[in-house]
Parts: sequence; C-alpha cells; structure tokens
Amino acid sequence: MLRIENLGKRFGDKAALTGFSADIVHGSFVGVIGRSGAGKSTLLRCINRLIDPSEGRIILDGRDVTHLRGKALRDWRASCGMIFQQFNLAGRLDVLTNVLMGRINHMSLVPSLLKMWPESEKLLALRALDRLDLGDFAGQRAESLSGGQQQRVAIARTLVQDPRIILADEPVASLDPRNTAIVMDALRDLNRDDGMTVICNLHSLELARAYCSRLIGMKAGRIVFDGSPDMLTDEAVTDLYGLEANDVLDTAEAAARSSTGRADLQSAA
Repeated sequence: MLRIENLGKRFGDKAALTGFSADIVHGSFVGVIGRSGAGKSTLLRCINRLIDPSEGRIILDGRDVTHLRGKALRDWRASCGMIFQQFNLAGRLDVLTNVLMGRINHMSLVPSLLKMWPESEKLLALRALDRLDLGDFAGQRAESLSGGQQQRVAIARTLVQDPRIILADEPVASLDPRNTAIVMDALRDLNRDDGMTVICNLHSLELARAYCSRLIGMKAGRIVFDGSPDMLTDEAVTDLYGLEANDVLDTAEAAARSSTGRADLQSAA
C-alpha cells in the first residue's frame, strides 16, 4: 500500500499542498481531479521526490521514502515512473534509444553514457514498443512521430523502468480525442493486465469517470472529495471547479451522449 500522511509543500509563503492524506492500495487506478493550480502536479512530484515535501510522509509497504538520498532515491524514482504532458523525449534520437533511457538506473554508468546497450536491453525495449503498437517505429527519430505516438513512447520508456507505480501528470492534455483514447487505454491496460498502480492527474471529468476506479478531488492544495466516480455529484463538481463547473459538467454530459450514440449505432449495425 502507498500511504501518504499529512503531506504538505510550500513555495515561499504559498502553500501548494496542505494536509494531504490518502491510502492507495496496489493495483488501483486513481484519478486526481480539480482546477489548474489545485496542487495536482505538486502532489505527483512530491510522491516521485522530484521535489521535497515541506512536511508529512510518503510510505510504501511500511518503508518511509520521504527522505531518501543518493542511489536509494534514484531507485525510488525508477519504481515510480513519471509520465508528463510534454513527453520529455530527445527528439533527435531514435525511438528505441529514447525508450532505453528508462533503463539507465539498471545499468552501469559508462555503458549507458556511451549508449552501449546490451542486446537483452534492446529486446526489452522492443517488447515494450510492440506492446504499445510502436515496434515499427523503433528506428525513427522521436520528433517525426505524432503527439499521441510520442506519448506512447514515453509510456514505453516508463514501462522498461519496471515500475510499481505510474504517475501520469495530465498525460493527454495536448492530444486530440483519438490519441487521448489510445493513451488512456494503454494506461488502463497496464493497470488491469500488469496490476500496476496508476495515479493520473486529469482535468477532463469524463475521462476520469470512464477510466478511474477512484477519484480524489483537490482544491487549493487540499482533498475535498475522495470516492468512486458514481459518488461524484454535481454539487461536488461545483465545489471542485467553481465558475468552471457548468462547462465541465456540460462537456462530460456531451461526451456521455456521444458515447451512447456510438454504442447505439454499433448495435444497429
């Protein structure tokens, strides 16, 4: 179990995260929702230890990882694979090399710096690409791929880290609807098929309801909702999104009608 106890983060006088506490069981798909600036990204960066929390603890299976340093910290970051909105790929390098970068923590320093990848590592990366339907693109430069393909490369890179937890920070915010579905399906498959814990920041309420088994709603750095998607009432959405609530609800309802319409057409066919 991942246990987060009274986690807080301050940037100067501003509190980005305050008193965040939650127990997340292994194999969960948790969506973190709320307006921009609610503290969602800060939460994931604290869990991964990209930034240090100002207070509180992060505990995995009884082990306190809040103050790890050196190799222990690098190992922790490898076990908490991060997927970002911006992909963070080396555009001029080929896709296979980008994926292999996820194995650096598993190799000695000199071979990884010289890109002297053993065949076993290359095969591991190719299997990850095949799983995400990208095996044919292994030799292409990453910058030549579409946004959705690049995000799947980023997921493959995370996959070869052999993580226990995937932390996805608005992974589909810059993608079109088709690629959004492909990327979210890939995360759902890793959760269902591999039992990986996925914690995913999402601005889209319809995506959160469609893919996540649990939703945590944040406002001003605090938890204001924690429950299953069917427990998220219109009143809770209004509390979370404020003036944006009507737009969020209208978008979610339109998506639901569109999904129902597609299902009816497929049934008729």
